[in-house]
Amino acid sequence: MGEIKIATFNVNSVRSRIPVLEKWIQSSRVNVLCLQETKTVDETFPAGFFESLGYNVVYRGEKAYNGVAIASNYPIEDVHFGFEDGEEPLAETRLIRATIKGINVVNTYIPQGKSIDHEDYQYKLRFFKRMGMLFDRNFRKEDHLIWVGDMNVAPTDIDVTSPERKRDHVCFHKDLKVLFEEVKGWGFIDIFRKHRPGEGEFSFWDYRVKNALERNIGWRIDHILATSSLGSLSIDCYVDRDPRSWEKPSDHTPVVSIFKE
Repeated sequence: MGEIKIATFNVNSVRSRIPVLEKWIQSSRVNVLCLQETKTVDETFPAGFFESLGYNVVYRGEKAYNGVAIASNYPIEDVHFGFEDGEEPLAETRLIRATIKGINVVNTYIPQGKSIDHEDYQYKLRFFKRMGMLFDRNFRKEDHLIWVGDMNVAPTDIDVTSPERKRDHVCFHKDLKVLFEEVKGWGFIDIFRKHRPGEGEFSFWDYRVKNALERNIGWRIDHILATSSLGSLSIDCYVDRDPRSWEKPSDHTPVVSIFKE
């Protein structure tokens, strides 16, 4: 029986991260790579780079802001951007979904929120609620469904350094965490935590914190969630810290999941 490797990676500008991506893709041999914060309009997205490495790629982005993409060395079918729910904003550069080898892949770049009293935080909460409605409209709990991306939420105390100092942070506030668990409760399991229940595992280390990676001052805000039917096929899930230490890295690093086909 074969395996399929699915990863999520907030690249913080896809064109700036080409050297990191090339090195990592060649070493990881990931089959499906979901990218966030690509920060480029579609006309300048480096599709040729991914195609040269044997990937099909679909994407939607904005200049210097947002942007999502899926690269796959299998055919990408039934591609949709945004919520398609008639509600503004459409979030077409924050949400992309497609079907790959019978797996429904949903890739999100959920707003950070800026501050608890900022309108962007309300947009963030609404984004999660709209995700729940999207799953209700388009999927069944029995489907092979994977939801990945930079979700800008650290679900529990072990998902962030010094949690007691971050209770009012837009990625750690109790209201956000309750809402995240509600949406996750639609039918998802945390694939990373299925395999790695321990402390000190993060996917984001802030550029602004001196030696954050070396001191392991981080957040686990990039997630891979799957329905039980797909989760039962999961072999492993891990954070690959290495790319965060390379020259000109993203402030995030890839999270990788492996499933039996």
